[in-house]
Amino acid sequence: MSQLEQLLGLFIAAVILAAAARRVGAPYPVFLAVGGALLAFVPGAPSITVPPGLALALFVAPVLLDAAYDTSPRDLRDNWVPVAGLVIFAVGLTTAAVAVVAHAFVPAIPWAAAIALGAIVAPPDAVAATAVLRPLRPPQRLLTVLEGESLLNDATALLIYRVAVGAAIENGFSMSAIAPTFLLAFVGSLIAGPVLGWLVLRLMDHVQHVPTSIILQFVTTLGVWILAEQVRLSGVLTTVCYAMTLARTSPARVNARTRIPSYAVWETVVFALNILAFIFIGLQLRPILGSLEAADRARYFGVAGTVLATVIVVRIAWTMLFNAVVRRRHLRMGFNPPRPMLRPSIGSGLVVSWAGMRGIVSLAAAIALPPAFPYRDLIVLTAFAVVLGTLVIHGLTLKPLLRALNLHDNDPVSREVTLARQRALSAGLASIADDSSSSAEVARHAFSERLAPRGPGGESADGSGPGHQHFYRRAVEAARSAVLAMRDKDEIGDDAFHLLEEELDRLEMALDASTG
Repeated sequence: MSQLEQLLGLFIAAVILAAAARRVGAPYPVFLAVGGALLAFVPGAPSITVPPGLALALFVAPVLLDAAYDTSPRDLRDNWVPVAGLVIFAVGLTTAAVAVVAHAFVPAIPWAAAIALGAIVAPPDAVAATAVLRPLRPPQRLLTVLEGESLLNDATALLIYRVAVGAAIENGFSMSAIAPTFLLAFVGSLIAGPVLGWLVLRLMDHVQHVPTSIILQFVTTLGVWILAEQVRLSGVLTTVCYAMTLARTSPARVNARTRIPSYAVWETVVFALNILAFIFIGLQLRPILGSLEAADRARYFGVAGTVLATVIVVRIAWTMLFNAVVRRRHLRMGFNPPRPMLRPSIGSGLVVSWAGMRGIVSLAAAIALPPAFPYRDLIVLTAFAVVLGTLVIHGLTLKPLLRALNLHDNDPVSREVTLARQRALSAGLASIADDSSSSAEVARHAFSERLAPRGPGGESADGSGPGHQHFYRRAVEAARSAVLAMRDKDEIGDDAFHLLEEELDRLEMALDASTG
């Protein structure tokens, strides 16, 4: 059987595992991790590898852009203190603790390699956590903190990772050389990301062919990452700033005919990349385990288990300590958020501390290590053990924990959606209020029926028939402008905005279909 046939077979098996995960209500990365672990013991498994220089760009850049595009800058600003604590201090403490543990168990491992291991396993991945939490409608503040952490902690971890890998290869580094690197990467990325986003949007304005547009989206995403890495910037931070620039400006410039298939393709690609990451890491584990003597294998598993415990304990310790300090401060000074949100509590701290599942970024960073990197086999094995352990331990217990804590925040996103829908409806009707013709009246009635709330299975009038399209299109465009203005003024967050955007896109697509 050829490698291609074997890879297709593994893909089918992974899709079946993901379907089984959805059926039992578990996050699909949990089952993929278990499948990757089993793959390491399958005799005759293919030997398929990814070039180290390609791994981060291939696996991280598209996933990161997909997450950053949906992130709400308003909500991040409202919760910047807990997010910054997790992004900077939790990642730094985890990296340091893991490096100390690894060096204590394996004194021969260079400190730079131990720090690289710490940076690999430090950043949690919100994909698995939000897959568990979102169906339960948890407090929006918890989702914002976890998604913001997952989005930005990769920048911290991968900057440390890049410096540590370079130091291990060059046998040393100096603080005087590191500081300018960090400063340049941070400042340069904040500038380069928005500039590249503006340039790409100008380019995409001239592309009307939908398949070409989608292909260019992936090409430019990978190109932004590669360019940033080539000029020694942070690929993560540059991609995040690039994606946020696109998210703020493209909704007013891209039509529904392009946006709807684009979203579907991106969701599919992110799912496929998660599958590939677990397949490739499983295929790398098999020769590693086969080459180890029994004594070395026991020592490696001991290191992996201890690092897994360290990662979990450090996150809980930092999160609960930070949570206690914040609650004490609120007792003294009061809790005065800029908009309604869940008050920090012991329960919210427990959920955040228990949502530290690792995922595709850790796998990609491990795969991206050069073949001759010191103790590469130990690092790859340990990284996968941490990903597998955190996904299984946290992923299968996070839902019962949230249900037991019974945290609620009165669903601020639904309130914002209702407000935005009312504003959109008013704006759309106002745009055709000055016309008293029968066509305008039909369009008004149909637009009201389609955008106003209605019960499940409710039918709505069709305002996209011949003679009514002009008025109907004008109303949809006015409604979209009103929703965009609400987001730009921070009256609604991006979660509510994207829900309304989806509704308006369906109206626009129905109108386009009626006109051929």
